[in-house]
Amino acid sequence: MKRIVLTGGGTAGHVMPNLALLPKLRNKGWEVIYIGSYDGIERELIEEQQVTFYPVATGKFRRYLSVQNFTDPFRVVKGLIQSYRLLKKLRPQVVFSKGGFVAVPVTIGAWLNQIPVVLHESDLTPGLANRLALPFASAVCATFPETIKFLPKGKRVLTGNPIRPELLAGSKEQGLKLCDFTPEKPVLLVMGGSLGSVTINRLIRAILPDLLLQFQVAHICGQGNVDEKLTGFKGYKQFAFLGLELPHIMAAADICISRAGANFLFELLALKKPHLLIPLPKSSSRGDQILNAQSFKGQNFSMVLYEEEITETILKNQILALYQNRQDYIKAMSESNLADAATEILRVIETTAAPVLPSPTAGGTAPRSVRGRK
Repeated sequence: MKRIVLTGGGTAGHVMPNLALLPKLRNKGWEVIYIGSYDGIERELIEEQQVTFYPVATGKFRRYLSVQNFTDPFRVVKGLIQSYRLLKKLRPQVVFSKGGFVAVPVTIGAWLNQIPVVLHESDLTPGLANRLALPFASAVCATFPETIKFLPKGKRVLTGNPIRPELLAGSKEQGLKLCDFTPEKPVLLVMGGSLGSVTINRLIRAILPDLLLQFQVAHICGQGNVDEKLTGFKGYKQFAFLGLELPHIMAAADICISRAGANFLFELLALKKPHLLIPLPKSSSRGDQILNAQSFKGQNFSMVLYEEEITETILKNQILALYQNRQDYIKAMSESNLADAATEILRVIETTAAPVLPSPTAGGTAPRSVRGRK
């Protein structure tokens, strides 16, 4: 059986694309194993999918002064040794790395074992972990066209970002029912990222009476950010977080407001949802969301409003303009060839993978989860 090791973690953004690939890998007969960190979010998300999980030690490469800068290099070395030994035992045909610092020792361990590695970079400019892993990779999948220039010739492939197939199966009728909305009035979906956005929440609530004259508003505001004083507003539904309900709420949405994380951008693209992006400012990030938003705006997929220039009036006017011009954005997104990223990434994986050869572990099945000590 063909065997692939997936890796990546630390944040949900480094795990979700791996989850999006799972159904296609399984349909193609791949045995999937995951190598992640001991304490990262990836463990819970992966084990929910009944995938074998192995933890290794990892450290973070910080650009600021911290006492952990002196201890984490030892954890990285330990993780490298663990990864090398584990991959030597598992002998997969290929490793697919989604990034995050746990992926660095796994990538190097694969290279030392002469196992091909495929990297995937979600953001427009490669993050530090992927830059460290680049020399050890056989192929690198890029999400944005502009990313290609940052990657080595002969390794780079433009694929887009894979999305979870369940997002395509949402029911508009079910979404309206979850929100207690009617089909007669358009729906505005507001998302501030996985933790919510204080800025977006405040602005939307400030112009809510005006918005409700034209829209019904579904607002994913983040854990602890639900405003109980607004729960009685007809046509306004707040959610702290959405899990299984998200595909239905997205199906019900006519237009969206969002941050500019790569994963959600490509979900909006695949669903062809007209959207207004409010990227995280440089004061709160390395600026990757700004670049992501500029790329989508340049391809006529998105409207963009920068946090530093927002006022209540400007936001209200931009939302109205987005709805009035929504068909132009739907047309541009419909013409994109980046919506089916999972199929293209699977092609890169299968053309990069080593042939199946007999090995000491061939025919064996790893335990469902291995919980080693740190």
